[in-house]
Amino acid sequence: MIACLERFVPENDIESKAAVEASIMCKTLDLQGSIDRTASADKDFGGLYSRRPLAVIRPSGADDVARVIKAASLSSTLTVAARGNGHSINGQAMVDRGLLINMRPTENNHFKEVKINGSTYVDVSGGALWEDVLKRCIEEYGLAPRSWTDYLSLTVGGTLSNAGVSGQAFRYGPQTANVAELEVVTGRGEVVVCSEKKNCELFFSVLGGLGQFGIITRARILVQSAPDMVRWIRVVYTEFDEFTRDAEFLVTRRGDGESFDYVEGFVFVNSDDPVNGWPSVPLDPDHGFDPAHLPRNADSVLYCLELGLHYNNSDHPSTIDTLVKRLLGWLRFIKKLKFQVDLSYVDFLLRVKRAEEHAKANGIWDSPHPWLNMFVAKSDIAEFDEAIFKKILKDGVGGPMLIYPLLRSKWDNRTSVMTPKEDVFYLVALLRFSPTGSNGAEVEKMVSQNRHIVDYCVQNGFDYKLYLPHYQTEEQWKEHFGGKWERFVERKACYDPMAILAPGQKIFERIRNISSNP
Repeated sequence: MIACLERFVPENDIESKAAVEASIMCKTLDLQGSIDRTASADKDFGGLYSRRPLAVIRPSGADDVARVIKAASLSSTLTVAARGNGHSINGQAMVDRGLLINMRPTENNHFKEVKINGSTYVDVSGGALWEDVLKRCIEEYGLAPRSWTDYLSLTVGGTLSNAGVSGQAFRYGPQTANVAELEVVTGRGEVVVCSEKKNCELFFSVLGGLGQFGIITRARILVQSAPDMVRWIRVVYTEFDEFTRDAEFLVTRRGDGESFDYVEGFVFVNSDDPVNGWPSVPLDPDHGFDPAHLPRNADSVLYCLELGLHYNNSDHPSTIDTLVKRLLGWLRFIKKLKFQVDLSYVDFLLRVKRAEEHAKANGIWDSPHPWLNMFVAKSDIAEFDEAIFKKILKDGVGGPMLIYPLLRSKWDNRTSVMTPKEDVFYLVALLRFSPTGSNGAEVEKMVSQNRHIVDYCVQNGFDYKLYLPHYQTEEQWKEHFGGKWERFVERKACYDPMAILAPGQKIFERIRNISSNP
């Protein structure tokens, strides 16, 4: 039928051909879920691009996802993108004139506890939000995953397709290092269960694979006993070398009680700017930041270590106080610029949710977000600070500027994630928020500044990788993957030979299915 109707569509009119194919496919697909050809899903959190799908599919589970992909493979041009909560920045989870699979309707599939060889896991849907996984794990089992992202309104499948990092990654590795098994629908439309021992090539391909090899419909996540409380601490530095020395000291400590359970950091402006300056540091509105404690020779930017120590309600307060005092005693921060609060473990993990609510109330949550996320090697981070933080970004970015060390030994080299070569590297995240009503020129200025930062890293030979990468050409992707590019291409040819999946990443061009033509 498709071939018959395509006779009336010019051969070079790809958009019309795709529309015809999508229309017929939507009418003939037998799904347990639903298809909406009028739904609007043409933007993501970044707000920088607009890509309108021909249809939005809301699957009931893996079988529906497989049917959609198989149907797309029979067309000549259709591509398929999986969308979780739409939190991509540069259109990575979007599709232009193709099919978008909204994974959120599958969120309640699979949830159960699994015990294997003395370890405990939970099976969760790829479309589940991490915040919901957290709440259910604690409420039903008193357990919680070990590794997180800072923002938990992200889907399991979405973060596992990238890496998933936060302040626990120095101890447990990224989220991709804390999953034992996946159920994946490949670009061939096959539903495959994979793990380190079963279909291992697909397993490691999909982890950090940017959605190129398959759509994650189930994940088996390693969990552990959840603590009751967290002591949340921030301490301030004026000198970058002291800040990084202390951060690296904490993340390389070995053994229980030898470090905090969470270690992050950020750069802030040496001013009273309410977004990027002193007021952004205290953890409680009643805790004021007194700049009189800063030395007179303090630079244009300052640094903050953000720390968390887990404990239980049964622990005596003096025991926690003593341990915190001992751990902080090793550090060289400004002693009178320490801030701390105690809060529940769940409230700590959902701390960014409060920032989201505040941003929504101010109207800036829906404004464009030209974020830039990078991994920068330890050997280059001091120059990065001098050239980028102290000069290019000395006035801030309108949002948090995160920087904290990670350990390469906690990352599995078999996955598709790319990191710098050194044993210690830093996550740098410039989380820009454009003010409400910002015009295109103002947003483009932010994007241009991001390009300038990346160009500086390239020109000065930094050992760096973009995290949540976004490139426009094959040559740039080859540079990103380096010696692993050929492996990446081979995996693509194996699991998605027609390049149907994740077109928003702009890594591969869809291969036309000649057999669909008359």
